[in-house]
Amino acid sequence: MSSDLLNALIDGLRVLPSVGPRSARRMALHLLQSNRKGGLNLAEVLSQSMTQIKNCQSCRNFTEQALCSICNDSSRDETQLCVVENPADVDSLELTSGYTGRYFVLMGRLSPLDGLGPYELGMDKLFELIRSQSVKELIIATGTSVEGDATAQYISDQLVNDDIAITRLASGIPSGGDLEALSGNTLKTAFANRQPF
Repeated sequence: MSSDLLNALIDGLRVLPSVGPRSARRMALHLLQSNRKGGLNLAEVLSQSMTQIKNCQSCRNFTEQALCSICNDSSRDETQLCVVENPADVDSLELTSGYTGRYFVLMGRLSPLDGLGPYELGMDKLFELIRSQSVKELIIATGTSVEGDATAQYISDQLVNDDIAITRLASGIPSGGDLEALSGNTLKTAFANRQPF
């Protein structure tokens, strides 16, 4: 059982993260055998999303409008700006943190080997936004990888002469975590960032 179109569908599904050839084949066969209506709906929504969803003109999050719902919300605290690596980080913080400020989405982190420098991450726009708004605290919420740390350090270095508080999300031992289960880097960071009790 093989056809050029079926193979193209399988290859198309493989663009999704963590989907290998076997998973893509199962998905394709399921849609063709059991859920053609769902497959057609998926194709239509996927096509619309790829053409109509763009980046917010202010924070670079995903939106269908010029400004996203967060940037359009006048009740948000304009004095706080949280820098994150991607839109999924915004979703996570919105769901769990109680944060009521604004965001800036880098769409990645500094990685010269991947061709991601300050320009590709919109750093010029970030610094312009900080300096033109009434931002008093910049919260850097990049990951704790080498690239995430380098990104945080770069941002901090560029703002050293600006009158703005720069904070970074704490990292270390998760609630309920056992020391023996932690990686060496996590334990090292937790120890270095210990707080008074």
